[in-house]
Amino acid sequence: MASRPRIAVTMGDAAGVGPEIIVSALLDPEIIGACIPIIIGDGARLRKAAQVTGVAPTINTIDGPEDALSEPGTLNVIDLDLIPDDLPWGELSAVAGDAAYQYVERACDLARQQRIDAICTAPLNKEALHRGGHVYPGHTEMLAKLTGTDEVSMMLSTPKLKVIHVTTHVGLIDAVEKIEPGLVERTIRRGNDALVAAGNPRPRIGVASINPHAGEGGLFGYGEEATKIAPGVEAARAHGIDVSGPLPADTLFFLAGRGDYDLVVAQYHDQGHGPIKVLGIEAGVNITVGLPVIRTSVDHGTAFDIAGTGKADPRSMVEAMRQAIELATNRGAP
Repeated sequence: MASRPRIAVTMGDAAGVGPEIIVSALLDPEIIGACIPIIIGDGARLRKAAQVTGVAPTINTIDGPEDALSEPGTLNVIDLDLIPDDLPWGELSAVAGDAAYQYVERACDLARQQRIDAICTAPLNKEALHRGGHVYPGHTEMLAKLTGTDEVSMMLSTPKLKVIHVTTHVGLIDAVEKIEPGLVERTIRRGNDALVAAGNPRPRIGVASINPHAGEGGLFGYGEEATKIAPGVEAARAHGIDVSGPLPADTLFFLAGRGDYDLVVAQYHDQGHGPIKVLGIEAGVNITVGLPVIRTSVDHGTAFDIAGTGKADPRSMVEAMRQAIELATNRGAP
């Protein structure tokens, strides 16, 4: 790894707030001083985003990460030139959906060639992605496919709380069906490995139940805690991981919030996302765990309702970049 990690930043959906938050975040002096960001996107769209956010960066179009300049006020862009000049802000577009896919595909190619140290993604719109011909539930599944990874986990991280999910982009009934001891154990182990890699040598992990009160001894549900979750927890504990559960989710999030646990294992999407978003979207970062490359992202969507107005809050993007830098630096340390 170079003295400062090279971070590929994918522009996301060009009709959303991605270009605006990228322009703002990548001009932050702290970010510029700690890494070499390389945007994969569209130079003309970034210029429009700069205009609406009231900044005037130098757009440096490059062929590859090795050509990036490290200068304040300069944005390095691998320009795929896929976005028409008249693309409206805040509207669904198959063109923007296809472009968002191609930005991520190029980033994965660069990661495979070991020319970047991490990927940080701006938000895409799933419906636009599908209209563009790429049927994935979201970034997480797309990145797994593009990197040839069989199974990954979504981790949400804030300064106060970290959550990893056993299941993500599936309906609740399908999620309960999908949960089984092996998947629970693998999720726990991925979460443990991620926190160890980030500098926590022995994370304290709590595993949430599916049912209220962790099933209350069979009173609620159909014994899912005993059959689907507990054996996975026991298997992870047998490997030396400090893990407890299954625990009632409401109590577990309270205990984690006060510092008793370093990581919560949530069983389904909204069980984990709800508490994180109550803490504030601007503080949340999405990390894909299990990929061969570090990947972080903002924990919000394309915000079509404010796209192109200059109102987008870049703080989640700044935090996603900070965490990408920290993870890449720790991975590259001897």
